[in-house]
Amino acid sequence: MSDLKLRPLGDRVVLEPLDEQATTASGIVLPETAKEKPQKGTVLAVGPGARDKDGNLVPMDVKVGDVVLFARYAGTEFKLSSTRTLLVMRESDLLAILA
Repeated sequence: MSDLKLRPLGDRVVLEPLDEQATTASGIVLPETAKEKPQKGTVLAVGPGARDKDGNLVPMDVKVGDVVLFARYAGTEFKLSSTRTLLVMRESDLLAILA
């Protein structure tokens, strides 16, 4: 799937935002400046999970390959290359897994 050599820590996930459609339903093409910030992405890497107050590992609900919805301004964005931008965020910033 990916040759990503990045391992998130704790309850963090690495995901690749999915670009939203650049054309409206009526056929109008949107310029880059008018596009909404993506809120959907594919999970590329998952940390081991958080620890509860007793030190027990709480497993993650998401797995690599899941397509998820996330809060609009969640996570930390970083450029992997000139054409690929990824996000690192806590699992709690994820809103849902798309079936």
